[in-house]
Amino acid sequence: MKRIIAAVILLSYVVVVVAQTPDDWESLLNQVVGIDEAEDADWADNYETLNYLAEHPMDINTASTDDLLRLPFLTASQVEDIDAYRYRHGALRSLGELAMIESIDAPLRKLMSCFLYVDKNTEEKHFPSIGNILKYGRHELLATGQIPFYKRKGDENGYLGYQYRHWLRYDFRRGEWLRAGIVASQDAGEPFFAQRNKAGYDYYSAYLMIRHLGRVKALAVGRYRMKLGMGLAVNNSLSFGKLAMLASLNRQQPIISAHSSRSEGNYLQGAAATVTAMKGLDITAFASYRNRDATLNDDGSIATLLTTGYHRTASEMERKGNTHQTAFGGNINYSSHGFHAGLTAVQTSLNRTLNPDTRQIYRAHYPSGDSFWNASIDYGYISRRLSIGGETATGGSGGVATINTVSYEVVPSLRLTALQRFYSYKYYSLFSRSFGDASSVQNESGVYLSATWRPLAWLSLMAYTDYAYHPWAVYQADKESRAWDNLASATMRFGKVTANVRYRYRTRERNGDEEGQLIWKQEHRARAQVDYDGGAFTTRSQIDVAACEYKASSFGWMFSQRLSYACRWLRASLMAGYFHTDDYDSRVYTYEQGMLYEFSFPVFYGEGIRYALSLRSDISAHLMLQAKIGVTDYFDSDHISSGLQQIDRSSKADLWLQLKWRF
Repeated sequence: MKRIIAAVILLSYVVVVVAQTPDDWESLLNQVVGIDEAEDADWADNYETLNYLAEHPMDINTASTDDLLRLPFLTASQVEDIDAYRYRHGALRSLGELAMIESIDAPLRKLMSCFLYVDKNTEEKHFPSIGNILKYGRHELLATGQIPFYKRKGDENGYLGYQYRHWLRYDFRRGEWLRAGIVASQDAGEPFFAQRNKAGYDYYSAYLMIRHLGRVKALAVGRYRMKLGMGLAVNNSLSFGKLAMLASLNRQQPIISAHSSRSEGNYLQGAAATVTAMKGLDITAFASYRNRDATLNDDGSIATLLTTGYHRTASEMERKGNTHQTAFGGNINYSSHGFHAGLTAVQTSLNRTLNPDTRQIYRAHYPSGDSFWNASIDYGYISRRLSIGGETATGGSGGVATINTVSYEVVPSLRLTALQRFYSYKYYSLFSRSFGDASSVQNESGVYLSATWRPLAWLSLMAYTDYAYHPWAVYQADKESRAWDNLASATMRFGKVTANVRYRYRTRERNGDEEGQLIWKQEHRARAQVDYDGGAFTTRSQIDVAACEYKASSFGWMFSQRLSYACRWLRASLMAGYFHTDDYDSRVYTYEQGMLYEFSFPVFYGEGIRYALSLRSDISAHLMLQAKIGVTDYFDSDHISSGLQQIDRSSKADLWLQLKWRF
């Protein structure tokens, strides 16, 4: 224990040169929406999208309503307030004017400054000509690699490729109007220029995105993602935990975005477009044909559609692209004076029959067949103080899903939100994703209530409670069950110091020791965090506590410290943390700064210490180099992980290298 304490103290007080900038949007986002819900959301894709928007901020004066809605932490009401302010007062002279909008508090303004700016050139801008695009377009090449200083069992015998992970991305853009590029990615253990990967990388993704071309609001060609309505029929776009999901739910416009991430499961391939037919009326259409990975039954039907994208072993390689999926559909959306209504329809087919194993009762209503359709209507009203929205969907299964929400600003400092959802256990859509306690839009009904209150300029309070009922069996509960999720948070700001205290209590019914018995699985998670922003010098001290009561009791905690300092051309960050948990049920996790477009939210359990050092050098306006080394030492085990991923030692270290070239 002495060596642990000494290491933590030493690393906590080492003075390092450079790292987190004062505009660290990841930390600011954590204060606003809470990215510690990492296990409730698909944060890898979200992080890539937000990273791109931070690297390429938008001019707030020329950004359209649709552009602002691409920032997932802004509610539809807040975007409405920004539009109203620009209409009444004209172009903003600085982002400081956002303080005049009551619904946007200080933390949110600071977060917005990472994604928005004010262009002093106020002349009207139009879609550029081809010559303009070629002359003023900007190219960006990004190369990233991960080098492990260890070997897994699969690296010795089992994996088809070497242990290194690397990826490339070329991106071309001209303002907000045009973006095109290609991503090439290789996971550790996958063959490179070998086996079925004779073209080199295991994964390639090409995309073209055009915005604001006359009546064409958005056009995507290649690989893309989209969200229609509130996600009951179609949503493979941004997905967050409960705190952030509410901000993006009630949005009247369809959202189409380029798929520029390395996620191999969550995208469409083909073309999609949103066109303004007349004032207030938008029409969206899409078509997609792509290969899917799937595990197959003996008769050649599909047992499970896979989204991991791993092709490291012979069996994983056999599943690569062995199934074809076709999808097409569209949306008609009308909005006027705050009211909006939309109609969505989607048809999906597979070249094989989806036939999941239903011997386990919770799988009894999984999607099955080779052709699926879904249709929905969405509706709502948005004003400065009141926001109402909802969507109701059905499909070929005959099931119904509906979600409805209302948010009201009682006074500028207090907003109340209520949400109701009913997802029949018979309803399913292969592309659905929306608010819920479970991961799918199926087999759930519930009520969510929340309040956000700023009683004082330096104090923000937030709390929610969410009750869910599952009428059919779910994983680890063989009959109908209930769940209850609660969270309370307080954020205090005193000059350069920001403190946040958060507590979450979540309980769900799970199988007991006796057949047919359900007992409560209770989880407690708490966090206390203090940030100091000294301009160039910043620190973060954080302690996480987790406790679980199920068939046995489990307790865990982690203390972590981050120090950083930023100068003009060099940044560096040092993080160190000690964790001690009884088992996986009391695991802890914390955000860790990583490479650009690399999401890093490691999970820790057992006993050990984690430390990481990252360096970034902006050599010029065109060239950036970045490196990070991270080490995890376990004190209670002589190996890490299991199966082909097992490492026969108690320590693991990784080196990440990244090069960005703009030209």
